[in-house]
Amino acid sequence: MRHAIHPTAIVEPGAVLGDGVVVGPFCHVGAHVVLKERVELISHVVVSGWTAIGADTRIFPFASIGSPPQDLKFKGEESRLVIGERCQIRENVTVHPGTAGGGLETRIGDDCLLMNSAHVAHDCQIGNHVIIAAYVGIAGHCKIGDYVAFGGMCGVHQFVRIGAHAFIGAHSMIDSDVIPYGMAVGNRARLAGLNLVGLKRRKFDREAIHTLRAAYRMVFSTEGTLQERVEDAAKLFQDEPLVQEVVKFITSAADRPICLPGNASSDD
Repeated sequence: MRHAIHPTAIVEPGAVLGDGVVVGPFCHVGAHVVLKERVELISHVVVSGWTAIGADTRIFPFASIGSPPQDLKFKGEESRLVIGERCQIRENVTVHPGTAGGGLETRIGDDCLLMNSAHVAHDCQIGNHVIIAAYVGIAGHCKIGDYVAFGGMCGVHQFVRIGAHAFIGAHSMIDSDVIPYGMAVGNRARLAGLNLVGLKRRKFDREAIHTLRAAYRMVFSTEGTLQERVEDAAKLFQDEPLVQEVVKFITSAADRPICLPGNASSDD
């Protein structure tokens, strides 16, 4: 059996279904949708627009994937949503495609978990192995690195960047960029140190973690300006890849300020 479509489901002409795809009861698959091998729509799922979903991804009831973005500037242009392989998209999740103002594409990587009622807005770029807990809302144009984890009920401001392996505490409102390996908590969120639990779970080298902690203390001390401290860390730890990743993140162009610890000055 190449694929299984429940009699109550609607699959519009033009949709492309790979081997082993399962479309459950009362689902609706649009004409421009591509479902790769073994994708499963459990029931009452709507997949629309120019949406491509990677192999072995499962989508649970009442998710709406690929509907037009909530952007008043959107005029119906052909924009894409790309979701990777082996993702779990739970009940009532909404994910929107891109817009002309953001490159016309929203992308979610492989092995991601979007828990119930999470929302990913237009033009977001979500990495691999990202966990987005229940009721998290990620606004447009955000960039989320690999292995980022969100606690429940977080909000993320548009254009925010969150670096790889960061952790965002539950009920936090993120309106500034969070460094790779950082931990941010609060409304509005402040850095609360490094995501040491995540680093240890993913078996980062102990010495590399100690070095990263030393660099963190240097970068977020209160002496001099943030730019000066970052430059000092870049020189002192020039052979340390984790530190250099943080340095590159801070110094790269961005639309939002850097999330700082509670004792740091936002005037840096």
